[in-house]
Amino acid sequence: MKLLNAAVFFILVPSLIPALDPLTTSVFVGGAAVAWQLLSPHSWLRCRFLECCNMKDTLNFSVIKMDLERKVFGQQLAVQIVLRALSANMQSKQPRKPLVMSFHGWTGTGKSFVSSIIAENLYRLNIPRQRFVHYFSTALHFPHLSHVHLYKEQLQNWIRGNVSACPRSLFIFSEMDQMPHGLIDSIMPFLDYHEEIDGVYYGRAIFIFLNNAGGDKVTEIALDHWRRLKRREDIPVKELQSLLSEEIFRNRNSGFFHSQLIQKNLIDYFIPFLPLEYKHVRQCVREELRMQGHPEDENLITEIASALTDYPSEERLYSSKGCKTVASRVTLSI
Repeated sequence: MKLLNAAVFFILVPSLIPALDPLTTSVFVGGAAVAWQLLSPHSWLRCRFLECCNMKDTLNFSVIKMDLERKVFGQQLAVQIVLRALSANMQSKQPRKPLVMSFHGWTGTGKSFVSSIIAENLYRLNIPRQRFVHYFSTALHFPHLSHVHLYKEQLQNWIRGNVSACPRSLFIFSEMDQMPHGLIDSIMPFLDYHEEIDGVYYGRAIFIFLNNAGGDKVTEIALDHWRRLKRREDIPVKELQSLLSEEIFRNRNSGFFHSQLIQKNLIDYFIPFLPLEYKHVRQCVREELRMQGHPEDENLITEIASALTDYPSEERLYSSKGCKTVASRVTLSI
């Protein structure tokens, strides 16, 4: 309707202009052009100042690669898989299905951080486009087991409506280990191989699930690799992804317990976030000092990293909290 009104308006402009002086005419026509740009759903002006989902947007892979490698510590395997997944999805003009990734690891290993970097790079050019990043917290959005049927309907409607508005929508689900069983299966139709569902195409959407479930399995494999004097970067990724899929499918403390998303192979990548070692925690502390505007203090870096590296009790190789509490420890220590 807005575009129809605008079209009628422009048809009438030539008949109105002769009655105006040159200055007024210039202002009038200029204002009309601006109005036309703002009413057009994919115009450059609307995308610059208002909410817009510009389908021409693509990831700058050199930028996101640099962001991930510079800002994320100790997760070379995860970063490699994420970059490969995003590249394959973005290079396809018409993906057959949405990109679905599930991040697994202990708390503080970088799962939320990596998802935020992806979001920043997808919508970097225009802050209002952050409206097309949808973040779901199980504790906040799905707190009551007795309301699961209502949550299913609400979740389906939310995804359907937002992908209709912006095909390149990003959906991030945190605390999947706390999600009521069966709830996530309600979005299965949107993740499957369909050209369209009721006129809506979902192939450009991206879904990311954040899980602590599976973290113990990831740590067990990493520790076994270390004890056999092998580098963590050499852990066989395909084998680990398969083990993760089986682990969370059987785990009652997982939102994917007996999930049809796993049964029907709709999760494209199970991405392991390895436990952080002492050297990685040192990097976190050093970066936190820089962000808080403090000079590097090697004694403080050593003190905090040593205190956080606590697992297993004999070797004290990994931080059971990752870098989760680094910021608060730095603040209290300065």
